[in-house]
Formats: sequence, C-alpha cells, structure tokens
Amino acid sequence: MKTLICQHPEKIEYIERDMPELKAGEALLKIRAVGICGTDIHAFAGRQPFFSYPRVLGHEICGVVEETGSDCHRVKKGRRYSVIPCVPCGVCMACQEGKTNCCENVSLYGVHQDGGFSEYLAVREENLVELPPGLSDNAGALVECFAIGAHAVRRAEIKSQQNVLVVGAGPIGLAAAAIAKAKGARVVVADIDAGRRQQITDKLGLQTLDPIQGNYLDALKTCFDGQLACTLLDATGNKSSMSRSVDLIGHGGKIVFIGLYIGELVLDDPTFHKKETTLLASRNATREDFECVIAFMTAGVLPEKLMVNKEYDFYSFGHRYKEDVVENKSLVKGVIKF
Repeated sequence: MKTLICQHPEKIEYIERDMPELKAGEALLKIRAVGICGTDIHAFAGRQPFFSYPRVLGHEICGVVEETGSDCHRVKKGRRYSVIPCVPCGVCMACQEGKTNCCENVSLYGVHQDGGFSEYLAVREENLVELPPGLSDNAGALVECFAIGAHAVRRAEIKSQQNVLVVGAGPIGLAAAAIAKAKGARVVVADIDAGRRQQITDKLGLQTLDPIQGNYLDALKTCFDGQLACTLLDATGNKSSMSRSVDLIGHGGKIVFIGLYIGELVLDDPTFHKKETTLLASRNATREDFECVIAFMTAGVLPEKLMVNKEYDFYSFGHRYKEDVVENKSLVKGVIKF
C-alpha cells in the first residue's frame, strides 16, 4: 500500500508498505478521506510536543471496512466509519470513570501511532463510529474536528439563550461556535483575522469582534445587551488571549480552554474569585461527542462547507506538502481525498 510518512521535521515522502496485519478486535479500514489538522502541520514543522518520528500523520479519518479481525462483532464489511483517534489504556483512573479522552496513557492514531495518511489502516473496533449513507466522505473526515468543539460545549453545559463567546475562529473555534449555536446559545466569535471573521458571518450568521480593537469589552456588551459572556470558549492556545478570559465573563461564568498553550498562564485572582469563576479544560472527544456531531450533520446543522476550503489528492499532495499545506495561509480546513 502507498503511505505518506513524515520521516523527521521538514521531510515527508511517499513509501510502499506492507498491508497492516489485523490483531484481535481490529478492522481493516480502506481510507476514503482524511482531514488535515494543525497537529499535522506542527508535526511537519517540528513543533508538536510529545511526538516521535518517523510517523504517518492523519487522525481525522473516514474509511470503509474491508476486513474484520477475530473478536470483531459490531462493525460490518462495506460500511463507512469515522475514527475516534484516542486509544485509551482502559485501566487508569480516567478510563475507569469513562473519561477515555483524557486517559493517562492515551495514544492517538496519527500522533503517537501511525494514522490515516495511508491507503489502509488497522483500527480498533471500539474506535469506529458508523456513518449514515447520507453523509459524504468529507463530512465523515470532519466528524473528529467538530467533535472537539462538541466536547467543549458539553463540558461547559451550554444551554439555550446563554451568552457564549468563542475566541479563535480556526477550525476548532468554528466547530465550537457551530455546536453552541445548534444548542440554542447566543454566540459571538472573536478573532484578529478579518477573513476568518467574515467566514463566521457568512457561514454561521454570527456576530464577530476583533479582540485587539480598543473598544472590545464595550462591543462585547453591546452584542449581549449590556452583559458579558456567561461562557467563554477559548480555542486560540494564545497566552495573552487565555489570560484575558476572566475579564470577559460575567459573575458566575465559565471559561473553557480548548486550545493548548505550552507554558504557564496567569489569571488575575481577585477577578477570578469575585466572579466565582468555573475554569475547565477540554481535551479530545468521546463517542458521545462523535454521535452528537453525526446527528447534527444528518440534520443539516453542520454542513461540511462550514469548514472545508481546500481538497487535496492523496497521491500527489505530499510532493508539495510544505508549500500547499504548511505555508498556505488561506487554508482553513483541508481534506485529502483517496
């Protein structure tokens, strides 16, 4: 089978590899589409923490089951599935409590073990979520990205008519905003990039703000009829943005950090305390989040065009991966087609 492998930072190349050997409980997936995530870009550039090379990238995966190994009882040959990339250990405290997304020893397809930039992949049956016939392969590849946003919204317990501020309009922020809107929340999105703000307006019909404008706080209150946000979802991974978050919520509000900043954060403690702030982190997603996204997609609430602005051919895009993917400033979300 043909595989695109990142040998080390700045080097990615096509190789021929033997077909995967199925272990008990695994299914052989013929890959149909793979979404490109920031992880795939950072890994190529050598900026991905806890990463080892060589590695086959790709964890936003849609494929068709072509073969099942022993002890596979749920998945069926010929049916399409989205892949939950997190492979939990099953024995740590988080796993025992059903929080497999934050397993102490979690391994992700495409990050800690080889992923979907390949024609075939052996995947644990437990990590496959069936897709209905009406969804495209592209949509199936996007389920994982949307599920990250869905998990953050679920962590925040967002309800109808709540004031929700999403900071960061990249794919994860867009997903979180779309899911929060689908839950009935009053959503405003902040991003420093005018193009991304316009995309939010055009595709989601939401109000947007520039967080570095001088009247940002007053503009936010105007959007929410004189109030601050009840819940803030920060998908930036930016220290300045995350540190400022406590100023943007009302008393009794919540902050959910989706984006990861590698380092220490400082929050103003008097403000944090007087608001009795709830601070949460959101990491990865679970089957419940995948099923939520698939239900919204089936209902037409989350069309793939909300996110995808570039398609790539698997058999050629690797030759210009740096130029067409890593250095492509206009890229919002790309999908690789097989």
